[in-house]
Amino acid sequence: MTSLDEVFDRFLSGSSLFKNREVLRHDYVPEKLPHREEEIEYLGSTMAPVLKGYRCSNLFIYGKTGTGKTAVVRYVLKHLMKKAEELDAPVSTCYVNCRLAGTEYRVLSSLCSSVGVKVPFTGLAQSEVFQRFLRGLEEKGGVLLAVLDEIDVLVKAYGDTLLYDLTRINGELNNSKVSLIGISNDLRFKDMLDPRVLSSLSEEEMVFRPYNAAELRDILEERAKLAFHDGVLADGVINLCAALAAAEHGDARRSLDLLRVAAELAEREGASRVEERHVREAEKRIERDRIEEVIRNLPLHSKIVLCSVYLLNKKVSSVATGDIYNVYCELCNQIGLEPLTQRRVSGLISEQDMLGLLNSRVVSMGRHGRTKKTRLAIPRSTVKAIFMEDEQLRELVAYTPTCLLRA
Repeated sequence: MTSLDEVFDRFLSGSSLFKNREVLRHDYVPEKLPHREEEIEYLGSTMAPVLKGYRCSNLFIYGKTGTGKTAVVRYVLKHLMKKAEELDAPVSTCYVNCRLAGTEYRVLSSLCSSVGVKVPFTGLAQSEVFQRFLRGLEEKGGVLLAVLDEIDVLVKAYGDTLLYDLTRINGELNNSKVSLIGISNDLRFKDMLDPRVLSSLSEEEMVFRPYNAAELRDILEERAKLAFHDGVLADGVINLCAALAAAEHGDARRSLDLLRVAAELAEREGASRVEERHVREAEKRIERDRIEEVIRNLPLHSKIVLCSVYLLNKKVSSVATGDIYNVYCELCNQIGLEPLTQRRVSGLISEQDMLGLLNSRVVSMGRHGRTKKTRLAIPRSTVKAIFMEDEQLRELVAYTPTCLLRA
């Protein structure tokens, strides 16, 4: 028997702390969503006209990660479709996570699937896929509610052309109607949109505020009843998970992750209860995993900007945007990539500041005015380890910028 077999057998023979660990996952939609009753009712009243065959208003929903946007939308859609089946109303829905879809083609492919149109994984012109979607809509008839989750990711990568086409789609339809629901984690997302797109998409708006510690505690208590056997959570575990998540923007997903990972850590060591120390260990592990995932999923230009700061921080603790841009251009030349403008790179620095990868602050230079100084907000070893996994970026980590050669 190998050591791995022993690991599996130990897990299978041991007593589990979990009754159903799936209820602590992000994609689980519970029968009850505490502290989102008002949002559920508003969303339901907005969607209700589709049950009589009318097109409801397009809706734009935004708020920070973990504020219940997706859960509320999926909850209302589930109940709406149940009611539509009772009434035999011609209503269909399509939910697309734009981050997971990745490209405009795959978003359109998912929309096509919702109206019974099959398109190849790749190979068609995007305009052809859109025309097939239109034909499928006309053949199916009725009302389609299309939910585009994390729509900001798609627009940042490809612009708002697809969104413009979708907001104008009803002008090309006779037998069917489409209503759009856009969901964004980026509160500044609207600034990226063409005014014509914004006015069509934002016929109605909803803003989801972060949860506070008491609300997160209620959410965790509801899930814990379904997730764990009685008596396996020590006093204070749920309160600690709620407090840690509330301190970081009231993120319900983070609180659920903390509770789930803490219980998994306790289970692996053979503990009979989940203690507060397991929560503290889970916090460290989740933070490390989150940072690594964020860096791996950055677009190439963003990775090069991060690498530029990494290289400059070898000699200087914080650097000006102009210096970062100069090194960024050098690195782009090294791998044969056309550099972005300095204004766009400044925007990428701000995005990474928001993600917690960089730390930027404006400092006074006396009579020389003010300038923005930037430094890494994460360990240099983390950046190096992840970039060394990438064949294209590996050589950049070892590169010495011209400014450092002169120093």
